[in-house]
Amino acid sequence: MEVILLRDVEKIGLRGDVVSVARGYARNFLFPRKLAQEATTARVAELRKREAQLARHEAKTAEQARSIAATLAKTELRFEMKAGPTGSLFGSVTPTDIADELWARAKVRIDRRKIGIDNIKRIGRYQVPIDLFQDVVVEVPTLVVPEGGELPSDEELAAMAAAEQQAPAAAEEPVAEEPVAPEPEAEAAETEDEPAAEAEPEWRADAEAALADE
Repeated sequence: MEVILLRDVEKIGLRGDVVSVARGYARNFLFPRKLAQEATTARVAELRKREAQLARHEAKTAEQARSIAATLAKTELRFEMKAGPTGSLFGSVTPTDIADELWARAKVRIDRRKIGIDNIKRIGRYQVPIDLFQDVVVEVPTLVVPEGGELPSDEELAAMAAAEQQAPAAAEEPVAEEPVAPEPEAEAAETEDEPAAEAEPEWRADAEAALADE
């Protein structure tokens, strides 16, 4: 079925995209989490109308693009995110998040599809490339910092990234097993068992008794 994404969904699409997904995936995952809604004819028409309105704010000439680029180059974005001890985010900063922040900070409308970066999944300093117009690209300085804290130094960030890479490798290494001493073999018998004497048949005892009576 076709749905309209209400938020960026990794490996599926960006907010506002109309995508085709399995009905069960939509009903059991996307809809309950308010990540998407069914793409009815009326909703798709409203979406196209909003996209057209937003497009009016985009650069129409190289000169306009260069003016926007000058503004964005001086705009530093900052995202505070929950992060683990190695700097990995609990979530990510998506192209849509960046487009929303550009509007909030600089009142510049940017099509999220023109933001040339994948989802950011670690704290750090980034230069986010944005394709404003033909041959007009600007890099927007962006900080992703741990929630309630400050960004560590470059050396600390490198050490945290290295620690995260080493953790999975250490988990996959097999644990060396202690050698097990072989059990002592049973000592060979010094002498072989002699075969047991056969019991004397009853008929022989009866015959001997009969001869004695004669």
